Order: sequence, then structure tokens, then C-alpha cells
Amino acid sequence: MIEGNRPGGEGGRPDDRVASGLRFGTELVAWVGTPWALAGHSWWAAVVSVVVLIGLPTVFATPGDKTQVIVAVPGWVTVLLVLLQLVAAVVSSWVVWPGWVAAGVAVLAVAALCAELSRWRWLLARR
Repeated sequence: MIEGNRPGGEGGRPDDRVASGLRFGTELVAWVGTPWALAGHSWWAAVVSVVVLIGLPTVFATPGDKTQVIVAVPGWVTVLLVLLQLVAAVVSSWVVWPGWVAAGVAVLAVAALCAELSRWRWLLARR
């Protein structure tokens, strides 16, 4: 794991490219799978899921975790938003794709969760 400070100051969040890549891969699955899973029930729910899964993390961020923060929130909110993405990816994948794909998504989500732990500790320590 690459531990270091984010460019621009002391005390930045842990910089782990592997964790970022795993998190982004899981987010992509959530962004595609969740609206797909919901579209058969309600197009409105599918649209809302995209707004929630992409919009909330874009608007709400913990200072120091992103370069630009629109609305500052405590670290625990950022952790909950990441957990929402992970859960959405796993649940929606089991609904819309074959079991072997969904199992792969579950492994990806567990890997992302494990890789995120140092960042989450840092986020939860932020006031």
C-alpha cells in the first residue's frame, strides 16, 4: 500500500492507487447495474438511483479527501456514501447478471472494502 500525503499539504489522506482503482471499478458497476435492476420496476427509480449514486458523492465530500469540495461533510458521511456504492454494486449485480458475474462483483467489492480501510480510518478521524 502506498501511504503518503495528497499533493498540496501536510496531513493529506492516504494515497492508495489500488484502493482508488478498486473503488472506481465498484462505482462503475453500481452506476450501471443499479439503474438496470430498477428500470424494470420504475424508470423514476432508475433515474433517482443514478442521481443518488453519482450526484451525492459529487456534491458531498470531506475536506482534504477531494480537491474541490462543494458541500463539506464529516468523514463518516463519505464512508457511508462509499458503502452505499459497494452495496448497490453487489445487490444489483445479483439481480441483473449471471451468478458468476455477480460473484466476481462481490469479490471486487470485498477487495475494495479491504483496500479502503486506511482511508476510512483517516476519514473517521477527521472532525
